[in-house]
Amino acid sequence: MELVKTGMAGTVESGDILVEIEKQNASGVDIQLDSTVMGLYGRRIREVIQETVDSCGVTGIRVTASDKGALDCTIRARVKTALLRACDSQDYGWAVK
Repeated sequence: MELVKTGMAGTVESGDILVEIEKQNASGVDIQLDSTVMGLYGRRIREVIQETVDSCGVTGIRVTASDKGALDCTIRARVKTALLRACDSQDYGWAVK
């Protein structure tokens, strides 16, 4: 996947997460996270974001996330949607795991 623009998905409503993904010059994945449940679940939220990005095979990006208590499945969906929007792709390939 090649990023061509900034991609966003989600909201700042309770139980959701707003994810913004943009290209960066450095390699790897830079995750900037703000969460209302940072002390309890911050590490897990970062893990879910990283796992989702890794599964898409993307590097050299910055992920900015504002979490309001989203579940893992919601985090995955928002990250993948933001990535697809950033790549200007509609190849969703949704599947039940």
